[in-house]
Amino acid sequence: MGLSTIVKCAAIFVLGASLAGCVDAEVDVAVTSDSTARATLTQIMGADFYAMVKMNAAESEASEDDFCAEGELTENADGSATCVIVEEGDFATIAGLGDGENAIAFTSAGPGLVRVALPTEELTGEIGAADEMDAETRQMVEAFFAGRAITIRISGGEITETNMDKAADGQSAAKVLPFLDLINGTAELPAELYAIVRAP
Repeated sequence: MGLSTIVKCAAIFVLGASLAGCVDAEVDVAVTSDSTARATLTQIMGADFYAMVKMNAAESEASEDDFCAEGELTENADGSATCVIVEEGDFATIAGLGDGENAIAFTSAGPGLVRVALPTEELTGEIGAADEMDAETRQMVEAFFAGRAITIRISGGEITETNMDKAADGQSAAKVLPFLDLINGTAELPAELYAIVRAP
């Protein structure tokens, strides 16, 4: 599974999804060399929703659309569940070329430097920011998505330049995107989120 699939997994909790809003998601793209990277998707499903998922799974046959069908599932003590999906490989693999589209771009920014960029149009398009909603649907969606967010993080080495929030140690940059801001079209996003990483 390329990163385009991982990003869509994190962003595809669209309005019609029965479990929309039950999950916080984090996508971490770590540069591991000047030609390879590792992409990790972490999803955390709340206890109430996870209990419903387990009940539904027990009553029906498992499918590829089930929560964490392709990842490593951990059931937490508080009843919530964490799903981790990891993809490693060369830039072409991680960029999603195998899926026929690029969700992320890796380009050279000089000797030992890699520019990692994620177009934001893909995120807002998948979330459904342009969709029309009636008042009842909007109320339901806002209840589902309240307090939920997707975090995009780029890491792997010293961040020399970014338009995201750089960590205090300078080794990563992140942007937290509340789902409601994406859905309502109120998120102020550049055309792309990017960071230049000094490859390890």
